[in-house]
Amino acid sequence: MTNQSAFVEVVKETDPILLRSLNDLLPQLSKNAQAMTMEDLKQIVDSECSHLLVVRATSGGSILGALTLIHFRIPTGVRAWIEDVVVDANARGQGIGKALIQAAIEKSHDLGAKTLDFNIQPRS
Repeated sequence: MTNQSAFVEVVKETDPILLRSLNDLLPQLSKNAQAMTMEDLKQIVDSECSHLLVVRATSGGSILGALTLIHFRIPTGVRAWIEDVVVDANARGQGIGKALIQAAIEKSHDLGAKTLDFNIQPRS
């Protein structure tokens, strides 16, 4: 990020403000995305196979971007991939996406992943 006005964190707990913030970002990810329920969010956060990474503004704590890091064990090692990267339109061009990807790379290394896949496709 170009300044210190935001930070990346791995979400450990759910709350209604986080849910609302993520649901506000979903239409920017996909026009067809349906709002998550609290149960949906809990499944992501509580899963042993995924980590939800968000960028929060230092002042106010609003969510500027998010991604999900998926990881799993296969016979040849741990694999990981990045899904559903979204940065708020008002925060683009500030290094938010880069910070999210870098944090996901570091987390995948911590998990012992041999590979990290990131499939970029336009969303509709």
